[in-house]
Amino acid sequence: MWLLFALLSAVFAALTSILAKVGIDGVNSNLATAVRTMVVLLMAWAMVFITNAQGGIGDISKKSWIFLTLSGLATGASWLCYYKALQMGEVSKVVPIDKLSVVITLVLAFVFLHEQVSVKSIIGCILLAAGTLVMVL
Repeated sequence: MWLLFALLSAVFAALTSILAKVGIDGVNSNLATAVRTMVVLLMAWAMVFITNAQGGIGDISKKSWIFLTLSGLATGASWLCYYKALQMGEVSKVVPIDKLSVVITLVLAFVFLHEQVSVKSIIGCILLAAGTLVMVL
């Protein structure tokens, strides 16, 4: 089931880029990011209430609050930079560079989360980085 959600995530992420590029035309990138974030916020809270998960708020540990907050700040910074890049550049060049986050995430997972380093992971990172260079140069 995780694979289905991962594939749907990729489809929606692709739609996000195309829809954002059209929607950002003539709009300040920071304002566009704020509008998008409001929609995401409303959608996320709607899902919390639809799934009746709101009772779990009190169970969130202090550590989780800190790291979820930091993750939110990183997401916000990423979205602000992404929208500015989309506004200034071509989607076909911005998106591959943005997806270098996969390589960076794998490296950070190896270093900080002590996840398994495999030959396949290393080759995949090299291929992703090389593919990005081919697409943007």
